[in-house]
Amino acid sequence: MHNQDKSLIISKQSVQDEGSDRILTPNEAFILLDTDITAVLVDVRTNAERDWVGRVSIRKTQHAAIQWLQYPSGARNPDFLTNLSEVAEKETTLIFLCRSGIRSKSASELAIKNGYKICFNILEGFEGSKDSDGHRKNINGWCKSGLPWIGS
Repeated sequence: MHNQDKSLIISKQSVQDEGSDRILTPNEAFILLDTDITAVLVDVRTNAERDWVGRVSIRKTQHAAIQWLQYPSGARNPDFLTNLSEVAEKETTLIFLCRSGIRSKSASELAIKNGYKICFNILEGFEGSKDSDGHRKNINGWCKSGLPWIGS
């Protein structure tokens, strides 16, 4: 991928106010990670989800795992912002990922409210929407898009 690809993604998002939540498709997120080696994907799923369902396969320096909710209690991680500050500066490009794009949106919004300037939410998430049988990974998401991931 070329820097032009990154520029197209960023300029597409620039119509929004600075500090606002921005969204990317899984493919756009992967292009951004490929063209900006300082960008960090923050996987906010639980450790259990990453262990049992799978995880993205990207540069280790670009991957951070910070639970938004704790497993098995489901309680919000009270150390989320502290954990985030341990892996990223306020100017780091952050790309948040969860199962379907809901928790990652909340995490991105909280990061923005706390001074992180460039935050994106991956629309569709890792597994994507449920199909008519209630299964994921069949309609959209990181996995369905054919992007690199490692299964359990």
